[in-house]
Amino acid sequence: MAKYNRNSGKPWTPAEIQKLEKLADQNTPTRVIGLKLGRTEGSIYSKASEEDITLDPVNQSPYNRK
Repeated sequence: MAKYNRNSGKPWTPAEIQKLEKLADQNTPTRVIGLKLGRTEGSIYSKASEEDITLDPVNQSPYNRK
């Protein structure tokens, strides 16, 4: 298991949820969010879904590149 899983199995704190929202708003990749919060990438997706936080990149469109 990766070393950054230090918070695995622990409940999310309100401060962590707020930080998740802030990082998601800044288009931070989920892997980086996981490293910063000490959570797995899967738990980031799960919690974002529970809290209605979108992780889609706002400023990137893969179809309009030339």
